[in-house]
Amino acid sequence: QVQLVESGGGLVQAGGSLRLSCAASGRTSSRVTMGWFRQAPGREREVVARISWSGEKHVYADSVKGRFTISRDNAKNTVYLQMNVLKPEDTAVYYCAATYAVYSDYLPSDFGFWGQGTQVTVSS
Repeated sequence: QVQLVESGGGLVQAGGSLRLSCAASGRTSSRVTMGWFRQAPGREREVVARISWSGEKHVYADSVKGRFTISRDNAKNTVYLQMNVLKPEDTAVYYCAATYAVYSDYLPSDFGFWGQGTQVTVSS
């Protein structure tokens, strides 16, 4: 089992930056792939970025490439999402998720562990 707690959300103006953190506890010694997802009102949950256990592989949604950066510090059991040049369409609840599965690609349903989410609101 892995427990995840997100932090760092808030209200920011368009063009601004936020950094989200996800602290993991529990069975974190296993190799877990971590991901950030978001869900806006009336929309399905979508992947934002994910990172391999080693931190070497990063995958981003097209909508955030060049603006968001995912990273992890395994010594601190923490994953980060640095969000720059934020846009109003980035407004959503952001979730951290973890999976023990090792795939070439993932669906949200492949992630078995989820945090409670943190709200990000970008004003125009």
